[in-house]
Amino acid sequence: MTRETLWLIVGFTGQAVFTGRFVLQWLYSEIKRRSVIPVGFWYLSMLGSALLLVYAIYRQDPVFILGQAFGFVVYLRNLQLIARYKEQKE
Repeated sequence: MTRETLWLIVGFTGQAVFTGRFVLQWLYSEIKRRSVIPVGFWYLSMLGSALLLVYAIYRQDPVFILGQAFGFVVYLRNLQLIARYKEQKE
C-alpha cells in the first residue's frame, strides 16, 4: 500500500463518518417521530471532522483546513454544553 493510498483511505473514512452523522440523525428522528439531534451526532461530527482535518492538512488545502477546524470547535462546544446540562440535571 502506498502512502497516497493510505491518505485516500483516511480521507474517505473521514467523509464516511461525517456522512454517517446525517444518517444517524435522520434515523433517530424517524424513530422519535420528530426532529432530534442525538449526542452521537456530535461525536461522529468530531471524529469525521478530525479525520478530514488531518487529510486537509496533508493536502495543504487552506479552505478545507479552515472549514474543518471551525466545525471541530463547534462540535466540541456542543458536547461541552450537553455535558454541562447533564451535570445540572443531576
